[in-house]
Amino acid sequence: MRDDESGGRATKVVLVSGLTETSMATTTTVMQWYVPGLAVVRHHFDPRRETLTRTVCDEHEVLERVELDMTDACLDCTVRADLIATLERLSTQHTYEAVIAQLPATVEAMQVCRALHANPGRAPHVRLAASVVALEGSTACDDLVGPDYLDERELPVREDDLRGVAETASAMVECADAVVCPDAGSRERALIRTLGRPGIALAGSVGELDLAGLLAGVHDHRSCEQWNAVVRRGPLPRHHHAQPWVLDLASARPFHPDRLHAAIRVLGAGARRARGCFWLPSRPTQTCQWDGAGGQLSIGQAGSWGNTRPLTRIVVVGIDEGRDELEEAFRACLLTDDEIAERGQYWERCDDGFTPWLGPLGAGRAG
Repeated sequence: MRDDESGGRATKVVLVSGLTETSMATTTTVMQWYVPGLAVVRHHFDPRRETLTRTVCDEHEVLERVELDMTDACLDCTVRADLIATLERLSTQHTYEAVIAQLPATVEAMQVCRALHANPGRAPHVRLAASVVALEGSTACDDLVGPDYLDERELPVREDDLRGVAETASAMVECADAVVCPDAGSRERALIRTLGRPGIALAGSVGELDLAGLLAGVHDHRSCEQWNAVVRRGPLPRHHHAQPWVLDLASARPFHPDRLHAAIRVLGAGARRARGCFWLPSRPTQTCQWDGAGGQLSIGQAGSWGNTRPLTRIVVVGIDEGRDELEEAFRACLLTDDEIAERGQYWERCDDGFTPWLGPLGAGRAG
């Protein structure tokens, strides 16, 4: 334990997330074996029965097993609320040095990190020490930039869960402090390191991790949010690999709405992870988000530019052969010198074709 903000004792928590129960359970069990005195909180979601089961155990026994009815309930919301309440209860009722919290398969740790950071009063005796992601080396590239959907992998998700495997796994790695990936080759390891934050710990087994360091506390939420920000203005870390390749596509200019529509399949295709921001001359005040992985692309609203300078910047990590075509398509979508000279970068327009994704056009017009 370490001191909390009130001068008491705080229980350290390690979050474990991943795509499969097997990889997460192996990581959790081995961590518990290496570090005696830990408690484990496991959440398991059964989409067929619509139940969420919480199991709490230590090295000696199962302390509790509770089944929650999930009919019509939000899985992420329920896991977040139940986990935080359980962690706070354990930290005040027991004397565990640390707790490992194993999330349901495909549930991302970032939402729990954000909740604990934004409202520390919900769990004043809890401190997030680390976020660990468990992957499988044999499928890591397909998991991170492949085209599959979650429901195509027979993972425990609802029928209406339309997330891609790549968008889910990539997002996990991007907010992780450590990744455990057995049997990963050099290609897989390079991809994980490129997607993850600088300094991410990458191990082939739990035994290779610095568990004492993780439990002491390595999670820096501010750094995590900066790495995962929609708008990133600073330089990227130096990249030393031919595979995966990295493209930092950036311009102060907006996309032309019509050309963006025409090129969206090229820009969003391929075995790649792409995320960032863009703007349109028809929506000069609106920050637009670009979030793609494995050929599946999502665009949406991400607030407004406020007093900051608009930016189009999409960072792409890829392992396919389409790098040159992608860069050419990006440049072709930007407003040209002639278009800026003729119309400027702030347009009045009745329709730009992006209302279904970005909302009513009036919200992005200049006054």
